[in-house]
Amino acid sequence: MRVVFAGTPEFAASALASLLAAGFELPLVLTQPDRPAGRGMKLQASPVKQLALQHGIKVAQPISLRLDGKYPDEAAAARQALLDARPDVMVVAAYGLILPQWVLDLPRLGCLNIHGSLLPRWRGAAPIHRAIEAGDAETGITIMQMDAGLDTGAMLMTERLPIVATDTTASLHDKLAALGARLIVEALELAACGGFHPQPQPEAGVTYAHKIEKSESQIDWRQPAARIERRLRAFDPFPGGLAQLGDEALKVWRAEVCEGRGEPGEVLAADATGLLVACGEQALRLTELQRAGGKRLPAAAFLQARPVAVGERLKSAA
Repeated sequence: MRVVFAGTPEFAASALASLLAAGFELPLVLTQPDRPAGRGMKLQASPVKQLALQHGIKVAQPISLRLDGKYPDEAAAARQALLDARPDVMVVAAYGLILPQWVLDLPRLGCLNIHGSLLPRWRGAAPIHRAIEAGDAETGITIMQMDAGLDTGAMLMTERLPIVATDTTASLHDKLAALGARLIVEALELAACGGFHPQPQPEAGVTYAHKIEKSESQIDWRQPAARIERRLRAFDPFPGGLAQLGDEALKVWRAEVCEGRGEPGEVLAADATGLLVACGEQALRLTELQRAGGKRLPAAAFLQARPVAVGERLKSAA
């Protein structure tokens, strides 16, 4: 079976590594163009590109795949590369480009997507973040036959995964990446023997996981402590939780829901266990914080560098 792979970040690289280990023939990899990154803002290849080059796989990095779009020459070159690859199937994982119909129709077995949720819940760009933010008890991986809609295709395989109380987007991402990497190999093995049984997604239970915006990092202390705590875990590692203490902006990374009453944002206690801050309902003990330009620190180390008095107020950052 000839497999073309399309993906960009670490989530996708896990799946590509699994396909390579399973021995599938990979004549071509599609990934996003190199982007500036780091302090020097030097162009950096995606994790998928780096892995593909290590294994001598041809890589294409079109800006667009729309033959009638703004970059027709790029799309035409990508089309020729796909035709030359003669794929039986395309596997897609967090690629970052919309696949036009000509791409969906090209492989004999179509295009299979590794999606990080239990569809139809959390279609869209940020399913891991939104599942944690919403307080879902579980999530999982869906292997989906792609169509022209936004994560609307028929489901081929699903596997559930509990969301534990300490999960952040970073930790849940790694679990789901490993799960997706295993399931896509199983899906392709089924495809090889004609074992697919696509199931349409149910019409009930559709939700959309909208892209995470940096502005969402602002902490609204009037909200219940439990909701703020979930958002902190959902926004770790990006964009974190942002608060204002005096004239200083702080990132809040970890917190625990506690009993406590006061004006929203009021510091009720400050000791080695953390900053106890009143919320709209209950309170939060902030246990990991970061000053502008500094490192993430446990509360005890943070308070040594920046003492905080009971009665001070944390506000939404300006």
